[in-house]
Amino acid sequence: MRNNRTRTHAAGLWTLILTLLTASQLLAQARVVLPEGTVIIVRTSSPLESSTAKVGQNFETVVADTVRVDNYTAIPAGSQIRGVVTFAQAADRQRSGVIEVNFDRLTMPDGRAYTLSGKLTSTDAAERRQIESDPNARVVLVGGRGGAGAAIAGAGSEKSPASGILAALGNLLSEARDVRVPAGTPLAVQLEQGLALTRRGSVRAPDAFTIYTAADRIRAAQQALARQNYYRGAINGQLDDATQRALFEFQIDKGIIATVNLDGRTAQALGISGTTDAPGTVNVAILSPEEASLLRRGAQALVGRQRQDLAIAASGRLDARRAYGEGDVELWFALSAFADNSSLYEQLVRVSGNVEGSGLAGKALIAAARRVDAALQRARTSSQVQSAWSSIRAQLAELDPTYR
Repeated sequence: MRNNRTRTHAAGLWTLILTLLTASQLLAQARVVLPEGTVIIVRTSSPLESSTAKVGQNFETVVADTVRVDNYTAIPAGSQIRGVVTFAQAADRQRSGVIEVNFDRLTMPDGRAYTLSGKLTSTDAAERRQIESDPNARVVLVGGRGGAGAAIAGAGSEKSPASGILAALGNLLSEARDVRVPAGTPLAVQLEQGLALTRRGSVRAPDAFTIYTAADRIRAAQQALARQNYYRGAINGQLDDATQRALFEFQIDKGIIATVNLDGRTAQALGISGTTDAPGTVNVAILSPEEASLLRRGAQALVGRQRQDLAIAASGRLDARRAYGEGDVELWFALSAFADNSSLYEQLVRVSGNVEGSGLAGKALIAAARRVDAALQRARTSSQVQSAWSSIRAQLAELDPTYR
């Protein structure tokens, strides 16, 4: 009898252990981690001004775009990140106002909250380089500089007293104006520690704001950065300081928002966005910002060439002595429309985070190109115009291989 009870207890214990192990494995599979150094773009919910700010004051910001980690939603758009004022100095007649803030809590739209450790940073090239020149600097908002009502600068040391910030800022305080950050101003929050979150929803197609953290993606990025002389470290699949510095310089040079995240836009510009996609994702052909810029410049140059061939002034004035054919004017209009559309497309791929929408924009651009093709059949064109359009058509084949 006792042996039976012993066996029953043992079986129950093993069942409990296996259940706990299975639950632990499922929990691990359902979590994603935003690594240290990740930058999240938020917008302020209310004004932030050095004339009224107090140490310890809380303020809310809203996550601007959904953050995905390796094709899973980690932070939905509309989530809130709480900021805390840690230093505040109003402007006086001799010095500008200063505010230092940190970020300590993430709240999802469903009310679930996570503790985080975040600091202010900048996506502006000059500001970011000044901040990164001293990794121990305290990052602050300085009044009277910058388009958002304040500049972002590094000053002093994390170990120095708050009063040392003013001395370290020196000439940056010379305008003697307060920090005035309006509601809706974008700010960049940089994680000082990794943040583990429960992933949400099913696997999704990657977009511009997808953050890649898998070792194979990091390794592919390191290889691509090394080929372009941005990275000289080990190809180890780790998002270390050297890799983040290389990503930052690459993003600045390519006109990508400089977050130092290995995000969808950066992966696409590096030529690694098509590797190891998760099952069930949808690949949509989208030009990189650099390719879209090249396309737009070519289209604008072609419009100028066609206008020159038709003796049309830059103001749009037609040559009174020339007899214009219907096909010639139709082609000019079609080319002008295509140039406008290509400019819109470039703007979209630089800032949009919606991969499906970007794919549809590419289809619309191909449709505009087909209208140029039709107009060319009815126009009298020079060999230079025909050659330039053939070059543009070859670029468009990257969007739609069937367009030849």
